[in-house]
This record gives sequence, C-alpha cells and structure tokens, in this order.
Amino acid sequence: MNENTQFPVVPAAFRGESREVDPGACFLWLQAGWAMFIANPGAWIGASLLLLVMLFAMGVVPVFGQIAINVLLPVFAAGLVLMCKRQHEGSQAEITDVFGGFRHNAGPLVMVGVFYVAGIFGVAFVGTLLVSTGILGGAITGSVAGFAIVFSSFMLAGVIVFLLSIPVIMAIWFAPFLVFLHDMAPLPAMKASFAAGARNWVAMLVFGLILIVALFFALLPLMLGLVLFLPIFSGAAYASYRDIFVDV
Repeated sequence: MNENTQFPVVPAAFRGESREVDPGACFLWLQAGWAMFIANPGAWIGASLLLLVMLFAMGVVPVFGQIAINVLLPVFAAGLVLMCKRQHEGSQAEITDVFGGFRHNAGPLVMVGVFYVAGIFGVAFVGTLLVSTGILGGAITGSVAGFAIVFSSFMLAGVIVFLLSIPVIMAIWFAPFLVFLHDMAPLPAMKASFAAGARNWVAMLVFGLILIVALFFALLPLMLGLVLFLPIFSGAAYASYRDIFVDV
C-alpha cells in the first residue's frame, strides 16, 4: 500500500463518461419502463397526477408560469429519477418522491433549467428574426414573389429552429440524472449529456420519435394518457441512463 495514501479514501468524482450502445437498445429501455410502472402502478399514477396538477396550476399564470415550468423541469425530472432509483435498488417508490429534486441539489437543477430556457429563447429569437426578415422582404417585394419570400422564410425558420433545438435537448436530456445522482455541476452535466446523445444519436433518434408519437396519443383523450406516459418514459429514460453511462 502506498505510504502517501490518506484515509478515508475519497472516491473519484463521477465524470459522466458514456459508451455507445446498440440502436435497438431503445426498445429494451421501453420494456424496462413498462416493467417499472407495472411493479408499482399506484405510486406512479399518484405521482404523475400530482405532478400534472402542479404543472397545470403553474401554467395558468401567463408567461411567467410557462417560464417557471421550464426552469423547474429538471427539478421535477429529478423526482421521477428518484422513484426509478428506489425501484431499481429494490425499495418501494412513494408519491412524495416526486419532490426529491427540491430536497437534493435543487440549486444546480434549477441552473440546468435556466440554461435550458436560455437555449430555447435563443433558438426562438433566431426563428423570429428569420421570419421577421422574410415578412419585411415580402412586404417590400409585394405580389406573388413577396408571398413566396414570406412562405420560404417560415419554412427556413422552421427547419433552422428544429435543428438548433436538437443540441439544446441533447444537453438537457441526461443532465438531471447526472446532477441529482452524481452531484455534477450543471455545465459539466449538460456537456456530458450532449456527448452521450451524440455518441448514441441513432438510438436516441429512434427513442425520440417513439416518444413524440406516444406523446401525441397521450394528449388526445383530454391528456389523460399522460398518467401512463410519464411513468413509462421516466422508467425508459432511467434505463437509457443506466445503459449509456459508465460506472453507474
């Protein structure tokens, strides 16, 4: 043993190192999410209803309510992460676990939300600028050519906003896991999240498309499908985190 070793030995800080997984892994993540929900449906449904009620109450407040929702999104996500962690470790998840993000690393989680909102506003600003430029050019040109310019600007803005949104989503996707479970600082966590998403872009693309389709159908019956959507995709996201990140 090294004579310079000091006790207690402090474990190395988690660095967010990730690995590449098979693109078909996303289907195994979904199976894991479903299994996690079935194992404790009462707690998951109760937590989902509680979370939806809180989000609805916040959303009633114009503008500031929507901003608050997005800023607190990582904090709420951490609560769902805690539920997943408890079940994965063999204990029982509880409805009150949904507030876990407020009890541990709330400040860094909020900062992740702030960076996320800043990114979304930046993307929206670029889109608005492109549309405004197109409308101005169309007004100056007039007639059919002017309409074509306006239409093209809307199409271009839509494509650019979509492309710019992807890195923002990639940076936020795993960040709550890394901040809440590994005490990583917000920016390193978002950097590690982006790197993991880029390394597994095919699997994450397929997973994202499935999520979008499922969310569409979950919103149809008066949004009641969200009660199932939130638990299953929370469990699937937790499974993806366990699968992609090294030494977790």
